[in-house]
Amino acid sequence: MQDRISDKLKAGERIDRDEARFLFERADDATLRTLSAHVRGRFHAADEASYLIMAIVNYTNVCVAKCDYCSFYRLPGHDEGYLLSFEQVCERIDRLVDFGGTLVGFNGGFNPKLDIRDYAEMFTKINARYPNVAFMEMTVAEFMYACKVSKCSYEDGARLLADSGTRWVTGGGAEVMDDGFRMRHSAGKQSVERFYDAQRAILGAGVGSTATMVIGFDETLDERLNHLEGLRSFQDEVDGGLASFLCWTYKAYGTELGGAEITTEEYLRWLAVCRIYLDNFVHIRASVLTQNDAALRGLSYGANDFDLPTEDEVTQTAGATISHDFGRILDAARNEGFRAIHRHALPRRPTAEHGYQASGLERSEVLAPAQRQAAGRLPVVSP
Repeated sequence: MQDRISDKLKAGERIDRDEARFLFERADDATLRTLSAHVRGRFHAADEASYLIMAIVNYTNVCVAKCDYCSFYRLPGHDEGYLLSFEQVCERIDRLVDFGGTLVGFNGGFNPKLDIRDYAEMFTKINARYPNVAFMEMTVAEFMYACKVSKCSYEDGARLLADSGTRWVTGGGAEVMDDGFRMRHSAGKQSVERFYDAQRAILGAGVGSTATMVIGFDETLDERLNHLEGLRSFQDEVDGGLASFLCWTYKAYGTELGGAEITTEEYLRWLAVCRIYLDNFVHIRASVLTQNDAALRGLSYGANDFDLPTEDEVTQTAGATISHDFGRILDAARNEGFRAIHRHALPRRPTAEHGYQASGLERSEVLAPAQRQAAGRLPVVSP
């Protein structure tokens, strides 16, 4: 089986579900590193990785989804619930700019007081105020709920956001894309089919999007494989329209679900399987937010990109720790043998032909030396 998989990958062929299962359950780590590096090499230079400094701004913690793996949310009326004002949101963005950050992602929840027009108004003002910062304005899951509150179709909601200047609605809220998993843990979220309906409408409106996955709950291997199988099929359908895939790990502190975190070793093995199976994704991203410096080992398991986060209350509330010692974290990339390039946001529809030194980055997306100096004085890190 292992020889068959290797031969298929060398021939540029896809592995199937059973082969992905075999790799995760039976291949040794050295084999996973080798095979994932081969697929990674179709898009990226072997010794090159990219990163950006970013913040996830949590503008509200009021949410009615009641996911049992979340320790961040508060139901409407709770005395700890909050909704940031526009100026308070801007204070968070200013903090990122002070760190030399180039991107802000917004993540709140299912707040019944916010409809799609409220989001569009906020995003219009934010984009006007910060023309040199990229924004991932909301997640697909939030978009779906906002459309529901607003009694509008996904197509109409996506057009409204596009007209407001929104460039990105990330694939956040996916967790494990299996309906059995979603019914067990996040019944307030809609089905896998509806999730892809919403993402299809977002892409159709010319707004960029991404793919995400979270592992380490109680999901079965079959449920994980369902996620990958459905995602690869969707990415084929939209002709590579999802700009990147990010996998991170469940943090268990203070959640109703509880449990213990999976090991970094399991995360890395799964990351390698993702790179090998998701052969229609240019960018596979490792999660410093939930794995800290150890995430940079993921560059040897098929990942080519990572964040240096400055804040994210959702994961911090559940036990994630964030370090602003970016130089030390970047040393981990160098120790893995990679040259790390500080970048802006990715192209919304990346292809292998977009390559900047075979990295999949457009030249306009890579910070020039003077920009790197201005953006937190972080140089390219060479091995």
